[in-house]
Amino acid sequence: MAITRLTDIITVFDSKWTYGDVKFGYDGEVNQDHDTQYPLMLVTPPESIIPEIYNGREEYSFEINFYNLYSQAAQSVVTLQKRWDNLQDLSNEWLDMVLKNYQDVTVEAYLNDESISIERIKDTKNDKLVQIKLVFTMSAFTKCFRPVSSYPTDIENLEVWLRADSGLTFDIPTKRVSDWGDGSGNSNDIVQATVANQPLRYGYGGQEDKAYLNFDGINDLMTSSNNLPVTTDFTIFEVSRIDAVSNNVFGWNDGAASISIGTDANGYFSTTVNDGTSELTTNTAIDNQASNHIGVLKKNNKTINLEYYDSSNSITTTDNDSGFNNSFEFNTATFDVGSLNTSNFLNGQLQEVIIYNRALSTTEIADVRGYLNLKYKIY
Repeated sequence: MAITRLTDIITVFDSKWTYGDVKFGYDGEVNQDHDTQYPLMLVTPPESIIPEIYNGREEYSFEINFYNLYSQAAQSVVTLQKRWDNLQDLSNEWLDMVLKNYQDVTVEAYLNDESISIERIKDTKNDKLVQIKLVFTMSAFTKCFRPVSSYPTDIENLEVWLRADSGLTFDIPTKRVSDWGDGSGNSNDIVQATVANQPLRYGYGGQEDKAYLNFDGINDLMTSSNNLPVTTDFTIFEVSRIDAVSNNVFGWNDGAASISIGTDANGYFSTTVNDGTSELTTNTAIDNQASNHIGVLKKNNKTINLEYYDSSNSITTTDNDSGFNNSFEFNTATFDVGSLNTSNFLNGQLQEVIIYNRALSTTEIADVRGYLNLKYKIY
């Protein structure tokens, strides 16, 4: 059974109204800028209830208003009742096309019986408009309220889980973040005490309008309170948008040894793991600047794997070196988010970082990536 959320329904509503403008908003906003193309369809934000939570059905009570002009000049050509009738015909045709869209059996959405009403309204707003009000209740499958989703905590050896929508300490007026709490349960928080170096937290406006941290590319970074909690093998996930070359989302450094995730000098999304002598490197070989994406770095023995996903690319690549010191442990120093050892600062947005202290299986990576994509709808 397909999931149909309000955004999905409004997208269908919008696509089926082909006669003029569409607006999702409030009645008082009609033609407030005097640039409307009529006929106008206005979808007001609906009320909704979920009457049967274990069936996951949500009932949306929609009020749709249709407007068309009836100017003084038109009165000698067409009667008022004809203008109303034609507008009603368009509204009926639109509703029929919407309902036909949901005839597909993989999508459950339907009009509740006896819920529809039509009202004619006259002389409305700043213009001489004819108006039809269509009121109806639509039932749509929205979510099955049973524990069926996979979360990072369902997979063993989770060490760090940083989410821009949870666990942050920040100053409300300035939005500056001083502490980003670890959601894994291991208290591996990251912090920044220097105000000028603190990224900004926005509660909306990121990918899929979710919360994000904004890094300025100059001096913003956050550093872990504890050493990086991984040993020889690990898997790191990140969701971000990187807006410049040679930027780091994630960095760890101890002498010559390092881990980096970000963009290289070509703007390619790139990952590097160095044991102090040998280095493993992968990149996407295409410019990935300013792309909302999911990046995955997995180190397994003497091999690293990169997975990269954005709205138009799905890239996997590998590097290995038989001389790599697989007994080298990466838990000897703290790690940075937003830089590599106070260099290569991130200019962009960061929404999530997840770290496991082992090389996850292909299935496990797909589960975590599926959680991230369900949340942020990257691809």
